[in-house]
Amino acid sequence: MYWLATLMTFAVIGLITLGFILEFRPRLATTAGAWFKPAMGTQLVLFFGAQVALLILGMGEVLAETVPVGAAQEVSLGMGLAIIGAGLPTGLAAIGAAIAVGPIGAASLAAITEKPENLGRTLIYLGLAEGIAIYGLVISILLINKI
Repeated sequence: MYWLATLMTFAVIGLITLGFILEFRPRLATTAGAWFKPAMGTQLVLFFGAQVALLILGMGEVLAETVPVGAAQEVSLGMGLAIIGAGLPTGLAAIGAAIAVGPIGAASLAAITEKPENLGRTLIYLGLAEGIAIYGLVISILLINKI
């Protein structure tokens, strides 16, 4: 099980490294594109494959545990994965909301500058985009109650 976590760690480090390469040397991706796209694809496949394997192998540990009443519960690897899985919807929904709010906020500021009476409409659109994060938080709360 630990080798899968190590594989995921190396995949994330590889993705971060490739992201830094793209950020600081964007021409490198176009001139050396023959190695860049396969490397990025390999890192993504490794990461998501290891994540699915961890979830599949970790489910048995979470479901097979029996805890006596009154005993202190030790957090196992499976329980840790379940808690991470319960937190993922909030994180991913927050990222999605941030991606949505950025362009909507910029456009709403431009619209308010031209016509100040459109403030109410633009706030409604921003609220709809922020609702994405609230949905992720609700799902996380529901999942934590199941653990």
